Amino acid sequence: MRRPPALPNQPGPPFNAPVARRLRAALGMGPEHVAHDLRASYGLPYATPDLVLAWERGAVIPSSPELTALAGVLWCAPGELIGRPRTLREHRIARGLAPEDVALAVGLDLLGYLAMEEDEEWQGTERQSAALAEALRLSLPDFITVTGKEEKLAELLRGAVTTRWQAYVRQVGKLVPLDKHLIEDTLRDLHETYQGQMTATLAWGNIPTTDSAEDRGKGFLAEIVSHFWNRAEDRRP
Repeated sequence: MRRPPALPNQPGPPFNAPVARRLRAALGMGPEHVAHDLRASYGLPYATPDLVLAWERGAVIPSSPELTALAGVLWCAPGELIGRPRTLREHRIARGLAPEDVALAVGLDLLGYLAMEEDEEWQGTERQSAALAEALRLSLPDFITVTGKEEKLAELLRGAVTTRWQAYVRQVGKLVPLDKHLIEDTLRDLHETYQGQMTATLAWGNIPTTDSAEDRGKGFLAEIVSHFWNRAEDRRP
């Protein structure tokens, strides 16, 4: 039987192929054993050893139902087979929750919740957002990403490091519920790092450096949100 195509609006979650391969080997199972269990226990009549190997090579990405079934065969949580989740849907799958479970937990009707998943645009209230973070056990960085606030945060951070960081403390604080002093210290640190990179233009003896200050500055800005979370975490008491 031919494998059904994935729906255009429901691509498979980010799949950690090496982990799937290691888990299978640790259980002493061959691809044929995994395929048999997928057919017999999880209702995937098209599952073959070749499909299992294609998943493990990264040539084919399992759909959400396939990933859940594979996790059952390999005796692991679905989240163990997923790369770092970023979207609302990926976080839900990583926790092994059905859409109905999350919708009920946050107080949304199922269709409304599924629409937010599909559009990747969270529109819940503050109370619903708190319930979402609890249901999916989201870290603060993941919560900012899932609720669509990451790009706004990146915009504020880029402004803080390229101009006067003091002017952005309050705006960042409205977006990210962290202690004001922690935000101040983190923005000051990021500003000093960025400005230091931009002013270092020539190596000793007027020999140009292998990567220009401008290139380093662009790279720093491209990863500004990651730098913010890392610096903030380092400064936590």
